[in-house]
Amino acid sequence: MTGAILLVLFIAECLTLLSLGKLLTLHVFLGMLLIGPVSLKIASTLWRFTRYYTGSAPYVRRGPPGLLQRVTGPFVILLTVAVLGSGVAMVVFGPGNGPWHSLHRLSFLAWVVVIIIHLASYLPKLPRILSSRSADRARHVLAASATRWLLLAGSLAGGLVLAFLTYHLSGTWGGSSSILP
Repeated sequence: MTGAILLVLFIAECLTLLSLGKLLTLHVFLGMLLIGPVSLKIASTLWRFTRYYTGSAPYVRRGPPGLLQRVTGPFVILLTVAVLGSGVAMVVFGPGNGPWHSLHRLSFLAWVVVIIIHLASYLPKLPRILSSRSADRARHVLAASATRWLLLAGSLAGGLVLAFLTYHLSGTWGGSSSILP
């Protein structure tokens, strides 16, 4: 679920680039919102990694991620942190204060390449996922533990709080006082 939500949010964030002048405040808002679910996704990925490599039976039984996912995963994590971190630094320190704009742009370009490769590793699974009966999928989603749902809701709530508390900082870059243009 977290991955699906991140995909939607990252697509929305990337779409703001089409008219960044008009959508700068929304871009900053979405970037800050992403911090919560990205943190949850990184934590859950590192948890699975740790549990698998320490020999936990359920994780070993499930097996390792695909080779492409294992190779690109660390780069996805590092570049996502670089893009979000440099974006936060840009917003906090303002224009002309440090190398943040260049780092943000370069890390984003590298992130796009790596995330496309990473997402492509899921393409072979797509027919199986789409062919699954919708009732089976609904049961699987509903069977997720309450703790998982609370973590996801909490990560989104935390991201929303951060986004609402900081979106006004886009004004130093020419953003408006409104999230929507």
